[in-house]
Amino acid sequence: MTRQKTVMIVTALAIVFAVVAAGLVYNYLRKEDQSKAGKVQNLVVAAMEIPIGTKITETMVKTAPWPSESVQPGSVTDPKALTGPGRITIKTIAAGEPITEQKLVPAAGSAGAGFMTYRVPPGHRAVTVAVNEVAGVAGFLSPDNKVDVVLTTPIPGKQNESISKIVLQNVPVLATGQIAQEQKDGKPIVVPTVTLDLTPEDSEKLVLAASKGSLQLLLRNFSDATPAAARGATIGKVLTGISSPEKPAVAAPSTVRIIRLAPPRKAKVKATAPSTVYTVDVIRGKERSTKQFTPAESGR
Repeated sequence: MTRQKTVMIVTALAIVFAVVAAGLVYNYLRKEDQSKAGKVQNLVVAAMEIPIGTKITETMVKTAPWPSESVQPGSVTDPKALTGPGRITIKTIAAGEPITEQKLVPAAGSAGAGFMTYRVPPGHRAVTVAVNEVAGVAGFLSPDNKVDVVLTTPIPGKQNESISKIVLQNVPVLATGQIAQEQKDGKPIVVPTVTLDLTPEDSEKLVLAASKGSLQLLLRNFSDATPAAARGATIGKVLTGISSPEKPAVAAPSTVRIIRLAPPRKAKVKATAPSTVYTVDVIRGKERSTKQFTPAESGR
């Protein structure tokens, strides 16, 4: 066998082995792709569009099969893990989109679990005030309740007289809790606190009211949002049972037409100047006579 034939045979065998190897690799990869494509995993997805800042409930989620190779980190497989603690969204989740931890407020106890910042509506502020057990409705307050805030404070300019007045109405409760505060002797006491959802303007009112007197919270019915027409109570009203009388409505003044009668005109009487009488002595010889006449007569 010549050298040329040997090279041709080796080349042909190499080509055959390369084709066979390529075919085997192609078949292997295709089977792997088919195997992966057939694997699915049940994930919790949104059953409807869930807006940002929404507490997830059972009707908002469902489970759906999802390709295993497309599962995102932090995906949830158990709906109870979302609806049980009432997880809150920090992003809008479209219908059918998988719900992941990156789209939710961090769970309690985890890093960054300060969820209060996510609950405050845009343009509002969370304000925490200290209240005693009675002022805090004896512990019956819970988040999402609505309360009215009553301020009891001395009346400016009046000695030994105070007034209780509703200063804020229909205020949502964001949270309730307790803080530790030290007394003068160094012993800590537990002070209940309530965090309220207020506009910046109402926040200023509440902070000022808390510094001027004592606060009392009034728990509202969950469906009652009607403003109360309260005018405040003083000790005089409480003891006498008489509230401040409402100012009577002032009737619009009626139009009175005043007709002035002019006094009757007096007939003008021309003042007649006293006539001047001239006296003339007429002497005719020895006869002497006197003659009188007026200017009118003299002009004739």
